[in-house]
Amino acid sequence: MVVNMVRDAGDTPEADIHQGITAPRDPVGVKETNNEATFDYCSPEYHKMISQSLLNKGHNARLKRAIQKAGQGEPVVMAYIGGSITHGAGAIPIHLRSYAYRSYERFKAMFAPSDSRSIQLVKAGVGGTPSELGMIRYDRDVLGDGQIQPDIVVIEFAVNDADDETRGNCYESLILKALAADNKPAVILLFSVFENDWNLQDRLAPVGWHYNLPMVSMKDALVEQFHKTKQEGNVITKEQYFHDIYHPTNLGHQIMADALGHLFDAVNHAELDQDDHDLRRPPVIGDDFVHVKLLDRKNGNQLAKINPGCFAQTDTDLQMAEMDDHDYATPLFPHNWMYTRGDRAEAQKFKLQMRCRCLLLIFKDSGSDEFGTALIKVDGVLTKQANPHEVNWTRCHAMLLIQDKHVREHTIEIEMAEGHEDKRFTILGFGYVS
Repeated sequence: MVVNMVRDAGDTPEADIHQGITAPRDPVGVKETNNEATFDYCSPEYHKMISQSLLNKGHNARLKRAIQKAGQGEPVVMAYIGGSITHGAGAIPIHLRSYAYRSYERFKAMFAPSDSRSIQLVKAGVGGTPSELGMIRYDRDVLGDGQIQPDIVVIEFAVNDADDETRGNCYESLILKALAADNKPAVILLFSVFENDWNLQDRLAPVGWHYNLPMVSMKDALVEQFHKTKQEGNVITKEQYFHDIYHPTNLGHQIMADALGHLFDAVNHAELDQDDHDLRRPPVIGDDFVHVKLLDRKNGNQLAKINPGCFAQTDTDLQMAEMDDHDYATPLFPHNWMYTRGDRAEAQKFKLQMRCRCLLLIFKDSGSDEFGTALIKVDGVLTKQANPHEVNWTRCHAMLLIQDKHVREHTIEIEMAEGHEDKRFTILGFGYVS
């Protein structure tokens, strides 16, 4: 999770809340800790703290249906998408002690104790990435390109979306993308929190209220009691909960899992709602990217006219993430285009021509001096420059190029900035809406 201090002049005071948080070198590379000293999970004070995390039970029909399926021994898929906290940063081992894995284990114990193998985990957390990238990854990393139908989807981007160029349009689009699936999964919004008590709940929770979604807030559970003494009702200190200024310890991940478990229990004991989420309502922020899809080197020539120029190599030094319950890391966006200098100046640029109404570039950030800045032209106009050293560690970076209401033919040209012709630059892919 990265907070970028570069802001537009029109940013609201909300963005000022996170002043003083500096970007870490590698949010996912934090040391894993085993900070689980004896802790009283049974105290009334702990249960009260957990109960305060339940921001909204929401329409419960979808979640109750998943619970019922689990109880009847039917297959249930639990999916989690978010940033490095969902990835499991700060937990040891990262694939078994993250809040995602622990809440999946909790769900199995609660509702499928005799046949836990019928419950499947899909964990798609990627460090330092916002919903702007999550919505592009959703079809591949959560739906398995159409092979998986989640029954429950937990979305956690409340501390990753500070630099979302659309200020919530991507987040709402991702939610609607998940909600609109034919099998009608339950979508849960999870709001993590930083050590300085900051998150984007004020911006993002209105989307949850708009569709009456289940919402769980770690900010609501933790922040007030952080500032109390033991005598006043403190349950856990920041030193116990946070491994660093961004990520929970093992104990913190357990508390997040308990908060989700509290939601599961509350819904299980509630009366069944007869209605469902009203997806016909106008969006509260925007829905421009609901149908976004990934274009990369694997499928690009089927979708667009591409001349890679000197972006002809494939980069194998990529951001990695332990997906699902794997103890091994998977490289992200392996079907990419990497620039290395060629002999002919006219062949230096990457050129893409396609019909679309929205387009996002995904490029590789890097801490290596071998990488340099690229210039992006949209329909012949210099629109953006992509600097891979904004955070100086290897991660996937999404950048909005086109956002329109109408489909048109567009031409994208990407070339190295002056003085950077001997550097490298990796185009990981594009997100497009046609």
